Amino acid sequence: MEKKKESEMGVRRPIGRREPEFSYLRPPEARSTYQVGDIVEVYCDHEKNKTRVRGWIKGIVVQVDNKMVAVQFRQNVFLTDGWMVPDRILWYPVDSDAIRPAEHKTRRKKTKDEIPEY
Repeated sequence: MEKKKESEMGVRRPIGRREPEFSYLRPPEARSTYQVGDIVEVYCDHEKNKTRVRGWIKGIVVQVDNKMVAVQFRQNVFLTDGWMVPDRILWYPVDSDAIRPAEHKTRRKKTKDEIPEY
């Protein structure tokens, strides 16, 4: 019986160490300045006094990754084609002009029954 070569048997040999496709002077840094729980303002279509308007509205960051930021709102928000978003969460690119940190106003003393507005 003939002896088969290793290449015919499907045995793989390690080729050696591969160099990375790109070389960096330093590793890439996280570009996101947003963190979960941050209060932000977003430019979008939303309801104000039962009327649909386009403007800045406050929301809370609920998820962040390398490229996108998810913001949840207390009011109804709409997509640009008119559909209401059922879970009130919109996704934005991290470097979008339509999202910015909320301006901090002076805080007033809260009462126990008051619900905070975001």
